[in-house]
Formats: sequence, structure tokens, C-alpha cells
Amino acid sequence: MSSSHPAMINIRRLDSRDTDFDRQLDELLAWESVADTQVEATVAEILQQVRERGDDAVIEYTNRFDRRELRSAADFSLSQVDLQAALERIPAAERTALEAAAGRIRDYHRHQLQESWQYREADGTVLGQQIAPMERVGIYVPGGKASYPSSVLMNAIPASVAGVDSITMVVPAPDGQLNDLVLAAAAIAGVDRVFTVGGAQAVAALACGTDSIRRVDKIVGPGNIFVAAAKRAVFGRVAIDMIAGPSEILVICDGKTDPDWIAMDLLSQAEHDQQAQSILLSPDTAFIDAVAASLEKLLGDLPRRDIAGRSLQDRGALVRVDSIEDAIAVSNRIAPEHLEVSVEAPEKYLPQIRHAGAIFLGRHTAEALGDYCAGPNHVLPTSGTARFSSPLGVYDFQKRSSIIYCSPEGADRLGRVAGTLARGEGLEAHARSAGYRVKEK
Repeated sequence: MSSSHPAMINIRRLDSRDTDFDRQLDELLAWESVADTQVEATVAEILQQVRERGDDAVIEYTNRFDRRELRSAADFSLSQVDLQAALERIPAAERTALEAAAGRIRDYHRHQLQESWQYREADGTVLGQQIAPMERVGIYVPGGKASYPSSVLMNAIPASVAGVDSITMVVPAPDGQLNDLVLAAAAIAGVDRVFTVGGAQAVAALACGTDSIRRVDKIVGPGNIFVAAAKRAVFGRVAIDMIAGPSEILVICDGKTDPDWIAMDLLSQAEHDQQAQSILLSPDTAFIDAVAASLEKLLGDLPRRDIAGRSLQDRGALVRVDSIEDAIAVSNRIAPEHLEVSVEAPEKYLPQIRHAGAIFLGRHTAEALGDYCAGPNHVLPTSGTARFSSPLGVYDFQKRSSIIYCSPEGADRLGRVAGTLARGEGLEAHARSAGYRVKEK
């Protein structure tokens, strides 16, 4: 396939007025999760071996899966000196871009910091909430040829802003390949330790701890099906961010934006992988036709055109709706990861949008800006989970503890209430414990 012979895309067309539109939409959105019996069995074996044998198991699996020749933990550990050396090696333009993106991400996330609070009741009882950062966090970053320095920034910077004591990064190095941009991003983002291991064995090491890799409190970051399955398996032993599905974009357009812009926005997500999903909603049929033509025209020049083409054909859609309000209703049902509202005066529609990971307002706001440098986090809920989940943020690395400090008067007043309720539940020791602080009448 070449740019002189554009790809032919058989992207599906839907219409919200069709009587079976709901069924068609359900079919479009259907996606199989990471659950896979064989994968889960493999991951369970890896987790058990890492729990029992620690670094030796990590080395064994890494040598097998990533074609390495590790002999000891020293062979997969990087120091701050190594990270700084990578930062010095990268071209000046790339360093400037990383630092600019990091600065914007840090500034945005500082606004998310939560603060402790207290209030005092009339009898002197104090109630409140104490906010504290987690102690140790692990960040998983894909490695090798598929290297994502932006992922380092988006996962590490919120943890750093939250005040996490120690940030550990694991990144696979298949065939010994390490990406300097990823290591430079780690230096800029405030990562403390880097280990060049990946896969389920890296997740297991972060969750269980080994002689070289300290156990963490939370694991965040994207990975392949084995990484996702391992994160699911260790949840409860440690916290995780989410089990992410394929990337998604939904564009609402009134038909007045350049169709090439919209087509390329759809392609920007389609090129992630064949399971990625790109959907356009518009009340303008002629505009939908124009975007379809733009997709045909623009796809042929993309290096990842085969992936993008398959994504659009298998999971993409161009949907005619009755109005922008109708489009928003459909969007709320889908709860997309990324939502572009490419219309006139988009801010007036914002209150109607209930479910979306990130909302991009206006004709000039490409979703790709959010992936790299706008400031908000690009780790977002997928597969409809934006109905109940939020973007990764500083709040994901902070814990909340309740504060209760009773005055003698407060203990008397609350003790009577608690005692009555405890006896109603048949818990006499609770009632007596509260009653010991009650004053005799």
C-alpha cells in the first residue's frame, strides 16, 4: 500500500433514527476484556514463582521472554547516573519538548492536590480528614520498540506532585534495547529507581517484593495482555490504576470543521492498534461523506496505515444523528475515553456531557495534544468505564484518614447513641466500650 494508492476503508455507517440502532451500537462497542484462561494460568505460575524465588524468577522469565542474558539483579538495575546520562544524550529539541510537556503536566496536577481539614463541634469534639501520600508506587512503562516517554510523564508526575516517597519504574528491554527518551523522561519526572524488566514478572516483583525490588503500594501504567492480567491478579495485595482496554475517540461535529482535521483525529487513535475505536457523530450527512473521503485520502500516507485501516474497518463508525443534543445523548451512552466536541460555542454543551474520560472543546483542540502536552492526564477510563471512573491524577496517590477526637462531653453524647445502636445489633462489647466514657446521671 502506498500514498499514490489510497487504502479503501469499508467503515460502517449508522443512523440514530434506525429502529435497530441500539443493537447496532451495542455490537459496535462490544469488546472482549483481557480475561483469557491460558494467559491467566501463565500469569498465576509467574506470580507464584516470583513470590517464592524472588529475583531468580524475575531473571529467569526476563531472559526467556525478552531474550536477555541477565545473571544478577545488578544487570537489570539503573541508577540516577544512568538516567541523567540518557537525558544528556538525547537531542536538544527532544529534551526541550519533554521538559515543556513535563512542566505543563506538573502545573495542571498541582491543582489537584487535596488538603487535610478539621472542624470543631460545640462540645469540643474534633472531626476531620488527614491527607497523606502513598509511600511507594510502581510505574509500568512499555519498552523496546514500542517506547512511550509520554507514559512516564503522565504516570510519574502526579505521584511526584502527591509527595510519594519513592517512585519505582519497570520497563522491559527486549534484546537489551532501551530507549533514551524513556530514561530521560524518568529523570525529568522524578523517578527514583528503574529496573529493566517487564511482563507479569515485573508486576509480581512490584506487588510482592524481591531482594532488589521493594514492594510498592500501587501499580500504575499500561502494558500488554500479560501485564493487564497480572495487575488484575495482584489487585488487593496492592492497588492498581485500572484495567485499560483499547484506545477510543468519539468526535461530535456540526459539519463546519475541516473534514481533513476530523479524519486525522479519527486516524490518530486508529493507529494505536487494531482494536482501537474511532467514531464520528454528526447531523450533517454531506459532512460525514466528506470525512469518509478524507479518511480514504489520508490513510495511505500513514506508516501504520495497515493497523489504522483494520481498526476503522473492524471497530470504527460514522454515525448520523438528528442534532448535537442527540449526539451528546449517544456519547453519554458510549462514555468514551476521549471526546472531541468540534462545534460552534462548544462550552454551552459541557453541562450536558455526563460521561467522558477527557473532553476536548472546539475546532482547534486535537485529542493528540492531550496525549502529550496539554497538561491533563492521558491515562483515562476506557470501554465505558468513564461512567464511574476518572483520569489518573494526584488524588490516586493520596490516601485519606478520618480523624475523630472526642471531648469528655462529646464522648458522653456519642457514647449514648453508639450504645443504643450497638445493642440493637447484638454487639454488647461495643455498647460497653462506648458506655465506659458515658457520665453517670
